[in-house]
Amino acid sequence: MGSEGIAPGDSTMKANAGRATILALGKAFPHQLVMQDYLVEGYFRDNNCDDPDLKEKLARLCKTTTVKTRYVVMSDEVLKRYPELTLEGIPTVKQRLDICHDAVTQMAIEASHACIKNWGRPASDITHLVYVSSSEARLPGGDLYLARGLELSPRTKRVMLYFSGCSGGVAGLRVAKDIAENNPLSRVLLATSETTIIGYKPPSAHRPYDLVGVALFGDGAGAMIIGSDPELVSENPLFELHTALQEFLPGTEKTIDGRLTEEGISFKLARELPQIIEDNVEGFCERLMDVVGFDKKEYNKMFWAVHPGGPAILNRMEKRLDLFPEKLDASRRALMDYGNASSNTIVYVLEYMIEESKKKKKKKEQSNGEWGLILAFGPGITFEGILARNLTI
Repeated sequence: MGSEGIAPGDSTMKANAGRATILALGKAFPHQLVMQDYLVEGYFRDNNCDDPDLKEKLARLCKTTTVKTRYVVMSDEVLKRYPELTLEGIPTVKQRLDICHDAVTQMAIEASHACIKNWGRPASDITHLVYVSSSEARLPGGDLYLARGLELSPRTKRVMLYFSGCSGGVAGLRVAKDIAENNPLSRVLLATSETTIIGYKPPSAHRPYDLVGVALFGDGAGAMIIGSDPELVSENPLFELHTALQEFLPGTEKTIDGRLTEEGISFKLARELPQIIEDNVEGFCERLMDVVGFDKKEYNKMFWAVHPGGPAILNRMEKRLDLFPEKLDASRRALMDYGNASSNTIVYVLEYMIEESKKKKKKKEQSNGEWGLILAFGPGITFEGILARNLTI
């Protein structure tokens, strides 16, 4: 595994009293780096399959996803130890969960260490832990193993969010925001950790939709420290979290469908998913923006930190909201470099946004906006959104 943290730099804007702020970010990945250009041959070789039609389909998907690199837990060593993962009809959920539990815990610990190091305060100052994952199923949950791995106090208050999918990172941020604002002087560690091994499948003509996941999804972990009223001597707030909103769309429960079976988790993504998001995203954003009196004419005056579920979702959002192409640069970069890493990906997007802010600030260029939206879409279909201020511009 490997971990990274981003140096926050000096914040030039002050946070409002009592508002939750993101104080630090961190991330971690497994060691296995997958280059998209070599994915097709490797995947079919590992699974002893030589179906030319499926190969051609996966090759097309690899190009349309825009992903260039990803990190994954799956490796030659894993397949040598568990060759049954490449076979159809074999009950392998126990093996998968054994792999996943070790991997997501290790990545979450490493991402949290990177985040805490970047924060600059000791782990003993953490009062609450919010843990998010769709890659495990156990009691006690990953929150306990993470707390133990970080040597947090046994009195640390823990919250666990399981199987929230791609919206899990922003859902966890919403929960952390509520905790921070309702518990003065608290410091909340939000950690997300995911691996695709829980749903790894060999290629099959009976399941062509599985190839979308093969071409798109990646593994990793993310972490944030959230707290209100930052101590400016020792903390550098990055984003202020103003208002959070969650909505689900009735009648869309089967659009993102996941089932845990004896062969692992099986996902189905309906073709109409990007269209459904396009049809509903504007109204959702307007409800968040109304809080501070913005209207849709000001979309391009704001920053947009959007979970990159896939290029079609980003393209349709850009078209529906008439966004300048550069408004979704951070999301597209995260997708290109890490794939869709489920709940983790919003951390990577926010890191790229800070990087872009620093570059513009250094060149004395106009920023992407003080106010903006942090957005993600997940099973339900569930929309998660937070109206935020970028304090690094």
